[in-house]
Amino acid sequence: MRTTILITSPSPGQWQAPGLDLFQFSPIIPGGPEWLTKPVLIALLSAIVVMALCWAWFAKPKLVPRGWQNLGEYVYVFVREQIAKPNLGKDSDRWMGFLLTIFLTVLVWNLMGVIPLIQFPLAAHIAFPLVLALTVYGVKVYLGVRHHGVRGYLRGIVHLEGLPGWAYGLYAPMILAEVFITSLFTHFIRLFANMFAGHIILAFFSSVGFWFLFERLTPLGVGLGVLGVLMTVVMTAFELLIQFLQAYLFAMLAGMFVASGLRGAH
Repeated sequence: MRTTILITSPSPGQWQAPGLDLFQFSPIIPGGPEWLTKPVLIALLSAIVVMALCWAWFAKPKLVPRGWQNLGEYVYVFVREQIAKPNLGKDSDRWMGFLLTIFLTVLVWNLMGVIPLIQFPLAAHIAFPLVLALTVYGVKVYLGVRHHGVRGYLRGIVHLEGLPGWAYGLYAPMILAEVFITSLFTHFIRLFANMFAGHIILAFFSSVGFWFLFERLTPLGVGLGVLGVLMTVVMTAFELLIQFLQAYLFAMLAGMFVASGLRGAH
């Protein structure tokens, strides 16, 4: 018995919902390096934006902050009070440069998704949040081994006071797996998944609005097109909130991981 599977593609003039093609990029220069794609350019632009902001904020500090310095101090105080101090305590100031850089980098990556002509949140490309999470992971492990030694670091992680031997043998591997494996994946997957989903949602509603207002203009289509535009505006505002929250959560977890390395504890 033979089963035939028929795959059809949209006919000309038929609307097609955006899909994974949103995340497939050809080289910027035809025949040039395959790695030189739009996400790479966005990453370079994001780095320039972060450096430019920090330069504008702190290059010429004044006793009474104004303008750009005033904005920069608000951001700095937010990261210090809401991310660094709750996790690192007295070590907060030593790690402010690291945490501020992570927060600003992820925030700019995310905001690229709502900037006209760019419209791609870099964190929706899994390679970029993965590399940033691996950097934080490396710092965490390095600090743990440097300050406590391999044996002391592992002992501090799996220290389960008061448990019987059989329970210790059961829980210790689970805790080690969470610290050295699961924590890495949860760190970048949360950011990636939120930006990936948000980009598809915005592309969906904007394509609905464009299609029914410009490609298939009918009385019913006008209503659907206007609805698509309104939903695009609403979801863009909601996405801005998500973009900020994801940058905050990523930096918060980075602070927690740095603290766990310094203290040698789970």
